[in-house]
Amino acid sequence: MSTDWRHIWETIRDWDNEGRKMALATVVKTWGSSPRPVGSHLVIDADGHMEGSVSGGCVDGVVVTTAFDVIKSGEGELLKFEVATDQAWEVGLSCGGEVHIIVEPLIDVQKTCAFLLDGDPHEVRTLKSTIKTADDELFIHEFKPALQMIVVGAVHISQGLVKMAEALDIDVTLIDPRTAYASEERFPGTKFMTDWPDEAIEKIGINSSTAIVTLSHDPKLDDPALEMAMRSDAFYIAALGSRKTQKQRRDRMREKGFTEEEIDRVHGPAGLDIGSLEPAEIALSILAELVSIRRAENIKGIA
Repeated sequence: MSTDWRHIWETIRDWDNEGRKMALATVVKTWGSSPRPVGSHLVIDADGHMEGSVSGGCVDGVVVTTAFDVIKSGEGELLKFEVATDQAWEVGLSCGGEVHIIVEPLIDVQKTCAFLLDGDPHEVRTLKSTIKTADDELFIHEFKPALQMIVVGAVHISQGLVKMAEALDIDVTLIDPRTAYASEERFPGTKFMTDWPDEAIEKIGINSSTAIVTLSHDPKLDDPALEMAMRSDAFYIAALGSRKTQKQRRDRMREKGFTEEEIDRVHGPAGLDIGSLEPAEIALSILAELVSIRRAENIKGIA
């Protein structure tokens, strides 16, 4: 969910500029109670400075020791922590779980950092590990663009949604041409645009890390945004409204030539069914659905 990978690689670039020797640890397989998902990073330099995490702390100590060996030898290692081994009990996986971590020396740092951090911010980039996993394959890591959420409609629900999304490290842009609604007073510190939704979204850009949520309850605002979203790479699209409102919207979209498959991409009513009534509860249900869908993509290896 987060943009941690950018922070890690920015740190790597800075440390390389200082002449530090480094190793990078990456989670390549998990099972059970492993606390960090596949793709999590921990960078360690020769003096023991570190950034990131591959376990939330329970195996990081062993990883750091291995990193020192890797930096000296120049050869990567695959670490396997399983609940059935004595090592797993020693490092804190006694509650049940498995994690495989590749630790490899960092080479061609500036070239790699430029590849990942520079260029088109909407582009997905991939890197291969330098050693093989337990399945005798090279681990391929996809680095997606930073997670962003476009919210149409500066309504009461949006106020809670914006605050909660920021806590999840989601870059939020609020769109509403009604300047009385989209104001600094109502949304302090929030990035908002007062263009019409389709014009604003065109400026922002949509990629596979984009979520689009329409909350205005006004088809003149919501529909143009949804029309752009349905034929885009956005991973999550949601629209507020009752089931009757959703049916009316689906009918409008059919009349405009959208297919059933395209229309089905819109989650409506927006959010998981958790019995939400208050605006903040509805905002919570929307973010819960967004996270659920995002993590389901991760499990399928899309993250």
